[in-house]
Amino acid sequence: MPELPEVETVARGLDKRIAGDTIESVWLGEKPEPLKSPASEIVDVLEHARIVHVRRVGKHIVFDLEKFRTHVSKTARPFDKLRTGSGVPPHSQTSGAPGRAYSETRDRAQWIVHLGMTGQLLIASPTTEIAKHTHAILKLASGRELRFVDPRRFGRLAVVRIASQDSSGFAAPGDEPLESQLDRFTTLFLQRRTPIKSALLNQKLLSGVGNIYADEALFRAGVRPRRRASSLTRDELKKLHKHLQQVLREAIKLGGSSLSDYVDAEGKKGFFQLKHRVYGREGKPCLVCETPIKRVIIAGRSSHYCPHCQK
Repeated sequence: MPELPEVETVARGLDKRIAGDTIESVWLGEKPEPLKSPASEIVDVLEHARIVHVRRVGKHIVFDLEKFRTHVSKTARPFDKLRTGSGVPPHSQTSGAPGRAYSETRDRAQWIVHLGMTGQLLIASPTTEIAKHTHAILKLASGRELRFVDPRRFGRLAVVRIASQDSSGFAAPGDEPLESQLDRFTTLFLQRRTPIKSALLNQKLLSGVGNIYADEALFRAGVRPRRRASSLTRDELKKLHKHLQQVLREAIKLGGSSLSDYVDAEGKKGFFQLKHRVYGREGKPCLVCETPIKRVIIAGRSSHYCPHCQK
């Protein structure tokens, strides 16, 4: 499943290429699983909306949208205005048809995409063959198409209408790992009695951290994944905080880890899998001490660690 670095890579690529473009029409497939919002609502929100910004929130990709609507309201007839001595010529009292006033409002909304395990958001030419398992196609004013492809259908598409101008809309349940300060990070984990690996994967604590980067951060911090979070000292939590942010930033720089279906918005794979020190290396020698890497199951998830380097 794409984790924070992969989702960040896709969001940045989309923002660079399609921010400012307008969605002219939307096609949705027949499979119901990807649609978290009703199909009719998704179409209504997306069609004719301008893409203001594309960004990551936790493991979700958020498209900030705006749509301008023209409203027509009746006004007093120009003859009535003149009779009251207003002195304003009839043609200057309204815009458009006589006796009507026109105003414009901006509607704000968001398209929320979760890639699931195999989801991809790809920018394509209309002439490009449509891949099997394509569940959504957005035709853009620029002539390109944005396609959502997901073979296993664990991805989700939803829309959110933003009623208040002060609202930022969709929010992740946990803290942003790259922005979490040390004091806050320490508070989140200091009293947790669950294994530190499980705590790192708890999206209500940190939104975006997944299996790969939890394993890699724990290795760099020298902490075994099965240790209770509450057993870590403040110094150990300080090291974990530092290395978690470090490994996430390195992975973003390299475009994420491509282990299965993950590609960015241009269909290109990431390269951070070449930098993995423990994840997926069961039985292979530790790159630091040459002790064979072990794999254990914690809360149903695979965890990789070095029994010598991690305590």
